[in-house]
Amino acid sequence: MSKFLTLLSIMAVTLTAKAQNPLPKVVSGTLERVTDFKSTYVTSRNVDIWLPEGYSKSKRYPVLYMHDGQMLYDAESSWNKQAWDIDDVASGLFSSGTIKEFIVVGVWNGGESRHSDYFPQKAFESLTKIEKDTVTAQLQRASIRINGLFSPQSDNYLKFIVNELKPYIDKTYSVYTDRENTFVAGSSMGGLISMYAICEYPKVFGGAACMSTHWVGTFTPENNPVPDVFLDYLKNNLPNPKDHSLYFDCGDRTLDSLYPEIQKKVDLLMTEKGYDETNWMTGFFPGADHSENAWSERLHIPLGFLFKK
Repeated sequence: MSKFLTLLSIMAVTLTAKAQNPLPKVVSGTLERVTDFKSTYVTSRNVDIWLPEGYSKSKRYPVLYMHDGQMLYDAESSWNKQAWDIDDVASGLFSSGTIKEFIVVGVWNGGESRHSDYFPQKAFESLTKIEKDTVTAQLQRASIRINGLFSPQSDNYLKFIVNELKPYIDKTYSVYTDRENTFVAGSSMGGLISMYAICEYPKVFGGAACMSTHWVGTFTPENNPVPDVFLDYLKNNLPNPKDHSLYFDCGDRTLDSLYPEIQKKVDLLMTEKGYDETNWMTGFFPGADHSENAWSERLHIPLGFLFKK
């Protein structure tokens, strides 16, 4: 990967949390914001909740929790003028009658804390001291701000979602609260934390969509202990395939070029753990890069898989 592409990817990681005050525009449905949702576990952050067209308290809806919430709805309000456009994609699928209607809870990332919030903590803690130092040095070279040894805080981030945010959503909106109707999704580091969420809280989340999952953890495959420790973590913590669904994917351009070979190892592990086409899907998209535009183009696939009628 060229230095230019590496720097571009790093910019995407570090700048996504630039505060955008206006509420993003949506093509259908309505968007509601909880400004600076207070937490005892993580820094306060905005939460943007999308309700589909015709949302009614007379029925209940599944819930999709999504990371990097400031990048989900409106390209004009994002730092790079790209967005997932999930309101548009989901509305089209609802109109086709192929999937269940759901609401989206878009959790903004914490800016400088993003890498720490999203990096699977228990996997990192299983590294040796030398390996932790290696990971810290690689992240520092990639301009991730770290004071001392890198210290993931993803366990607290998930506590925030499960113990604070979910109870608020369950109380405020007309939603199903059970595992069968609670999902989590994200891309890149957001893909990692989505994977970690369903493994750490298998009684809470019934499905996860992990797009362009950042299996390398840092930004280089060389002398990097992270992929192997993630595989070990999955081997020991994948949830029961009888009542969970998992979606993975990746492209092969820019940062996504680091993922296909690792994803193949993950796929073998999924098969070994009893997952099949009924509860697991991995997509490979040649020519796709690491961007919101790329994720938006294929977002209908994981949504169709997780929310199929």
